[in-house]
Amino acid sequence: MSSKLIPRRTMLIGLMGLAGCGFAPIYGDGSALKGQVLFETDESVAGFRLRQRLEDRLGRSTAPRYALKTTVRASQRAAAIASDGDTSRFNVIGTATWSLVSLDSGQVIDGGEVDAFTSYSATGSTIATQATRDDANARLSIILADLIVSRVLVLGLELPQ
Repeated sequence: MSSKLIPRRTMLIGLMGLAGCGFAPIYGDGSALKGQVLFETDESVAGFRLRQRLEDRLGRSTAPRYALKTTVRASQRAAAIASDGDTSRFNVIGTATWSLVSLDSGQVIDGGEVDAFTSYSATGSTIATQATRDDANARLSIILADLIVSRVLVLGLELPQ
């Protein structure tokens, strides 16, 4: 027998043992939050993009039981400065504060703050720099929404059905 078979068999037995451990798929159709969350975001471009991504991930609310309230703040900072003093790269730093609220009781179930950053180059023309800045802001909203969804989906496993 090959010595490579023993670790494979051990791994297979271990995986078979995990099959009955009670893990449930977090993104399955039976998610406690699928289509049950009303999204309240800022009335801004960042808020719109955040809401759009949240709806993509958690579904548009059909019968809302919860409200996810979010606020986005973003700033920009020079990341690379050329020898002549011109900024050639910027970091866009964003923070999203969120809270999940039960619509029945008005009780805050959980909340928190997530932060992330993206970068863009400012070495092209004015139009190219503006396009890369807009793209960086769009990516930032998506990253923040994904971080919020990750935390909210874990909460969804503990919520009553």
